[in-house]
Amino acid sequence: MPITKSTKQKWQLLYNIVIVILAVTSIVMVVLDYVHVIYLYRGWIQFIYYGIWITFIVDYVCNLIFSHNKRHFLISTCLDLVSLIPGHPVFVFFRIYRVIRIIRGYHIFWHLGWDGKLTKKIHQFIYDTGFIYIFSVSIIILIISALIFSHFEHYPLKTAMWWAITTATTVGYGDIAPQTAGGRLDAAVLMIGGVGFIGLLTSSITDFFTKNNAANDDTSDKLDKLMREVDLLNQEVRYMRKELNQKQKTTAASKKPKQRRSKK
Repeated sequence: MPITKSTKQKWQLLYNIVIVILAVTSIVMVVLDYVHVIYLYRGWIQFIYYGIWITFIVDYVCNLIFSHNKRHFLISTCLDLVSLIPGHPVFVFFRIYRVIRIIRGYHIFWHLGWDGKLTKKIHQFIYDTGFIYIFSVSIIILIISALIFSHFEHYPLKTAMWWAITTATTVGYGDIAPQTAGGRLDAAVLMIGGVGFIGLLTSSITDFFTKNNAANDDTSDKLDKLMREVDLLNQEVRYMRKELNQKQKTTAASKKPKQRRSKK
């Protein structure tokens, strides 16, 4: 028995609901672990946490295998791949991007009346400028560099992430410096590759606001021009009304003597 389109849509909806629930659940668990309400790596909690993690790994691999354009899939789901890194629970927060994609896929923002001018501008900024792709690649470079640095220099991952961010952004406080050959090689690669992508990231933001301001200025100029044309049309209409009133008065005045003569 062939599966109908409506049945596929129902299964797809159920699948997306499960993904959203698992993503939100994992994020809530990480937050509760941070405030010491629960402990992710103790008791039955860790089985739930790792079970959700394995589910997202299987989901990502299956979607990659069955995707028609694997290159586009890898680029558009970079943050999903980041959320699968097991090194630190903070990576779980990148699953928010998956939730947002599912919400936008069903146009929930539009049904709630939230999909207005602001959300269109945000969507234009994130996707049309390529910001999401550059941001995803930049995050992956920072995370990989931090993991390598943490391995060679024996720093905690959060400290290694701090080092990677300060290095890639050329801030370089100097509070952490690589001492091993592996750490220095990692730093050299990050300085060359990371700085380039961070530069692209900032330039894409600058270009967006520059073009947006230029578009606003162009719209303002067109509006001013339109208002001037409307004023000219109003002046012409007033002039034509004035001429028409004068003609009507002249016609009425010319008809009055003829009527009096006919009465005599």
